[in-house]
Amino acid sequence: MQDINNLSSKLKSESEKNQLKLIPQLVETGESGYQSLMIWMSSCQGNPVNLAIGKAYQALYQANTPETKKFLQTNFPQGVVPLVSDKNIDYTNLQQLLAQQDFQQADVVTIQKLCELAGSSAMERKWLYFTEVSSFPITDLQTIDWLWRVHSEGKFGFSVQRKIWISVGKDFTKLWPKIKWKDGNNWTRYPNEFIWDLSAPQGHLPLSNQLRGVRVINAILNHPAWSKQ
Repeated sequence: MQDINNLSSKLKSESEKNQLKLIPQLVETGESGYQSLMIWMSSCQGNPVNLAIGKAYQALYQANTPETKKFLQTNFPQGVVPLVSDKNIDYTNLQQLLAQQDFQQADVVTIQKLCELAGSSAMERKWLYFTEVSSFPITDLQTIDWLWRVHSEGKFGFSVQRKIWISVGKDFTKLWPKIKWKDGNNWTRYPNEFIWDLSAPQGHLPLSNQLRGVRVINAILNHPAWSKQ
């Protein structure tokens, strides 16, 4: 174990990729590590949010000590991702679930939020028509996506799924096995066969009901939100 001063110094100067590796090492040192993370996060305020800041926030959120709770409530009361919405939708619950890495419940809430964006009819039926997706504000889709990415070390999110989809020539039959939604001829069964933690492959979450066909996910992945990031 490297000493706390060395780890803290590296956290300030290393690349985002290395910062992601340093944060768990600081957490292992206990209170002194949390203190270092709080100092570093304070120094990052005003900077663009990145994956390392998201991971540090999660570490302090999950530590749940009186000091870390007070620090986050004072400095990051709504988390590190701005919860912006053009339709006045509250993303606090989604942010909290992702900070806890409760990816299964966060996935459920994501579907609820997409239905909220679509309107009262979608909220009642609890699923989307593909024709409703085009009306989603760019801002809201980017907020949902950024929450997923920041709280998964960049592993999950619609934009992550889109990159993989593009890499396989926009061929959904090739996308499904890549993101483990299908194994051979068998669809992955909900919920037990899905992987609700960071051992999942890139793009595994959030889910879309592919059993209804590809139209909804196709509409999401073709949304102009991703060309304006």
